[in-house]
Amino acid sequence: MTSGGIPLSLLPSSQQPLELMSTSSNRSAVAIVKHYVTLAFRRYQKLHFFGKLFIWLVILFYILLAAFVIIVTPARVFQYLYDRAKQLSGTKWGWLALGITMCIVSVPPLVGHTTLTSLCGFAYGMKGFFISATASVLGSAGAFLLLRYLFSERIRQWSAHNQKWQALEDVIKAKGLPLIILIRISPFPPWVYSNSLFASIEAVSVWQFAFATCFVFPKLALHTFIGSRMAALSDGHQRDRMDTHTKVINGLLVGGGLVIAVFTSWLIYTLVQSHIRTLEEFPPEVDELAAEAIEEYDEEAPLLGSDPNHS
Repeated sequence: MTSGGIPLSLLPSSQQPLELMSTSSNRSAVAIVKHYVTLAFRRYQKLHFFGKLFIWLVILFYILLAAFVIIVTPARVFQYLYDRAKQLSGTKWGWLALGITMCIVSVPPLVGHTTLTSLCGFAYGMKGFFISATASVLGSAGAFLLLRYLFSERIRQWSAHNQKWQALEDVIKAKGLPLIILIRISPFPPWVYSNSLFASIEAVSVWQFAFATCFVFPKLALHTFIGSRMAALSDGHQRDRMDTHTKVINGLLVGGGLVIAVFTSWLIYTLVQSHIRTLEEFPPEVDELAAEAIEEYDEEAPLLGSDPNHS
């Protein structure tokens, strides 16, 4: 393709047609989606019979849950959830129970951190941010120390036989706190795997890790806000007092918040991967191995995998 007789590949990016730039961005997004679909399918194929059975039981559970919500009606289901959330917030130690639960799910292989963050907003409004922020820092730091204490020998065995891990450790050791923060705010690996990721890297101290976790606060605030808006729409009494304009605004706020969360997660992940792959202090092959170590962490996790000598 040419533009005024000049090949497009020779034009500066600022002068390339918007259609071409958009196509390149779309291809990048499709490549990321394809990568993780392939990765998930490969992991599924490696599971034994009971592991695959568990996956299908989870899928069946969500199908039945969706059918239940449709039959009972979403309004009644969300009203019930709202009433239980208000009971929780009205309990003297409800905030502590919610915070402790968030700390517990910070330890792999447990999941549910994002859901509980939204629940903080659902039950306590934006005040729930202080619960989720405090519990996230304490829970992740506790998981970091627990995993490092229990698996320190395994970490050394793994890094000694895994080129990707050696590359990642070298890169983080050289770049320090700024790169730790960038990786921490990236959505991949997910929260619980991110905790074990940093616990696996001896160059990262618990104080660096806890400080980097504070940069996740904007994301926690966004999910708390989404939960608070969902609560307003879930309560029939509040909905009845809303005019159509207010209901639409609240719905748009929830939908817009979800779109922003997804878009920023994708953008941050793309920037982190691009940054690691173009570090000038290291050969390109080292940068690539370090980026792949983060991409495939939940598959090759040194604290969670079965064979520490696998390379």
